Amino acid sequence: MTVEAALALCGVLVFVALGAEVVMTVVGQLRCTDAAREAARLVARGDSARVSSAVAAIAPAGAEVVVRREGDTAWAEVTSRRGLVDVRARAYAVLEFGVTDEGRPSPVPGGERWSGKGSEEESSGADRAVPGGEPPPEVVADGG
Repeated sequence: MTVEAALALCGVLVFVALGAEVVMTVVGQLRCTDAAREAARLVARGDSARVSSAVAAIAPAGAEVVVRREGDTAWAEVTSRRGLVDVRARAYAVLEFGVTDEGRPSPVPGGERWSGKGSEEESSGADRAVPGGEPPPEVVADGG
């Protein structure tokens, strides 16, 4: 083998190694994005206790997660060190209806009325008013 061929082979190996590192960094970014999205969804659902186990299962090894709530939004940020590059992903989700400040779902107000239990007339919806709006319009059968 000549010196030129040996140098060319070294150059090719360097490019292959750099290409593999780029691919692994992109895969790490995608895994961080998936983990951040899942963490934000869990917090928005009121299931904050499962965030760390979900991130550990999805994100690259050694990833760190930070979650916070601002108003009616849950934010999650997952950071992982990949070689010389820090990979970071952020995601947010709107809190589910009824999730309290403690992160747990609260009872739905008026849930007993809408449970479907009771007489046939109550469950038909004929006497229900639309919350915050007008009562439902009367339906008149045409008969023809």
